[in-house]
Amino acid sequence: MSVLRLLLLPVFVWLLLGRSDAANAGWVLALIGATDWLDGYLARRLSQVSELGKLLDPLADRIAVVVAVIAGQVSGAIPIWFMSALLLREALVGTGALVLFARTRQKIDVRKLGKLAFTLIGIAIVCLFLGVGYDFDPARWGAYIPGVPGLLLYYLTGVQYLGDIRSLLTKSIRVEVPK
Repeated sequence: MSVLRLLLLPVFVWLLLGRSDAANAGWVLALIGATDWLDGYLARRLSQVSELGKLLDPLADRIAVVVAVIAGQVSGAIPIWFMSALLLREALVGTGALVLFARTRQKIDVRKLGKLAFTLIGIAIVCLFLGVGYDFDPARWGAYIPGVPGLLLYYLTGVQYLGDIRSLLTKSIRVEVPK
């Protein structure tokens, strides 16, 4: 389903920027989030968790966030401060994860708190699009109820992930040093 989520992103961008239809773009984004949840649920429930899935799922999530917030900022649905905060965190953790993978072929495990933060941010982003699309201010302002705590948790887990990366890199250096 990670591939399906990635294939829905151009539809989202087309609706948002090509048709100026923030409401339907928001619904497509909600569908992307729902398929993410369903994919994880089914993989765990049916014991079909795979290494490829563990790699593709978070990658699809990162791509979806980056596309959604940049397109959302361009369209006026996402405030620049919210976009900047999300992209900074993504850049820091993403760069660390790439360095870790390049040096050790290891990846960091997803934390439950990270999933919660991602869910809260996803809800906030969808609410921002729906609020703009339906010209409904309570949805736009209400987006910050999950959005701000989600962003704070996103940074907290970002620090934890960077700690995990540092620890794994340090262990790999110790293993490589001849005794």
